[in-house]
Amino acid sequence: MRKGGGVRIHPTAIVDPTADLAAGVEIGPYCVIGPNVRIGEGTRLASHAVIEPYTTIGRHSQISHGAVLGGVPQDTKFRGERSHLIIGDRNIIREFVTIHRATGEDTATRIGDDNMIMAYCHIGHNCLLGSRILMANQMGMSGHCEVEDQVVFGGQVGIHQFVRIGKLAMIGGVSKVVQDVPPFMVVDGRPAGVININVIGLRRAGIPPRVRSELRQAFRLLYRSNLNLAQGIEAVCNEVEWSAERDYLLEFLSKLRRGFAGRQRDPNRPRGRERDLYLDGRPSPNGEL
Repeated sequence: MRKGGGVRIHPTAIVDPTADLAAGVEIGPYCVIGPNVRIGEGTRLASHAVIEPYTTIGRHSQISHGAVLGGVPQDTKFRGERSHLIIGDRNIIREFVTIHRATGEDTATRIGDDNMIMAYCHIGHNCLLGSRILMANQMGMSGHCEVEDQVVFGGQVGIHQFVRIGKLAMIGGVSKVVQDVPPFMVVDGRPAGVININVIGLRRAGIPPRVRSELRQAFRLLYRSNLNLAQGIEAVCNEVEWSAERDYLLEFLSKLRRGFAGRQRDPNRPRGRERDLYLDGRPSPNGEL
């Protein structure tokens, strides 16, 4: 076992000899640290946390009681291959959170920096999460999802596999998310649908008032008219003044149009053709599901 200076390990903890603990790491009572685990400088594990094999945790993170990180994926395709969970710096992972490593040789589930993952949340195999994300209690995310930066999840949200969630989106509590969530939007409901732009999140992120106004105009064209997705994208291109945020939204929606059942990452997406959908996922008169 490699240990940096000032590492503190409670006598009841079990640490595999192959673990790599950087300076200032604290391992609490009854923790279990598995083979080939790496824990960065200043990270603290409270009692009964379990870190499974091939997990990397960055610097100055807090892992609370009973969290299990890097567990075997809940995936019938998994055959025991070496795969990874890679977590960045300054993350707060609260009580009884579970995050699974990936399915597929040398693939990884990845979590960025400065995230807050509250108690009893679950993140499935092969998920890719950015930074400064907030997940309220008991949020569950299926495998192969992608979450961009500064997304906020309410409590008890359920996320379908292969869903992509754009940056600065907000997901209302107890929502059932089965399709991709465009950036800058608020979604809510079962199934979740877009209800507004994320005004508070945009303001906190320092997005200028002019751009917020333009995103509101784009929202009205996309979600408060009877346009299908292709028509809505064209209307925003023609009627909303250019900004980097506008173009990012349009790029996201263009990829969604080529997806399967509203999920651009889903491997079942059709090849070589696009589908014209209304924004709630219904086929347009000249499109097909």
